[in-house]
Amino acid sequence: MIGVGKIKQYTNVLDKPLSRGKQEVSLKRRLEDAGYAVGARVLELLCHRDKGNRRETRLLGILSFVHNTVWKVLFGKVADSLEKGTQHEDEYMISEKELLVNRFISIQKDMGTFNCGAFVAGIVRGVLDGAGFPAVVMAHFVPVEGQQRPRTTILIKFAEEVLEREARLS
Repeated sequence: MIGVGKIKQYTNVLDKPLSRGKQEVSLKRRLEDAGYAVGARVLELLCHRDKGNRRETRLLGILSFVHNTVWKVLFGKVADSLEKGTQHEDEYMISEKELLVNRFISIQKDMGTFNCGAFVAGIVRGVLDGAGFPAVVMAHFVPVEGQQRPRTTILIKFAEEVLEREARLS
């Protein structure tokens, strides 16, 4: 057998092959990616089952679909609130007082403000991307006065092309 047990020696650093090395993906990113795959499938299922393969074409329609239909299918109820951002025209927020994926999770102190809502943010991004509304979606904790646990807000920032298309349709 050729080359078994032999380690190739390089005389010059420039001769070494470029390797990517060990690439670590953060837990947050893994949750978002897993959620994205779920969101894409949920969109297909709900459009086929409930809408006769029709999809939303308007911004408020898709937001309402996520806030009502998707949330009800996934969590058994409509999301607590859907709000438009006050500082930016392209931002919307879905807030949940006690998001199911955070309810029974305790985060180690060394993980800081890690939010398992990243999985739900990935689901929302998967639904929006699949429906033709590309966006950046992030999960944040928002402290609520008088409550021990913070509320989870899913922040949706739509791509500029979505807003331009919406302006043309109006």
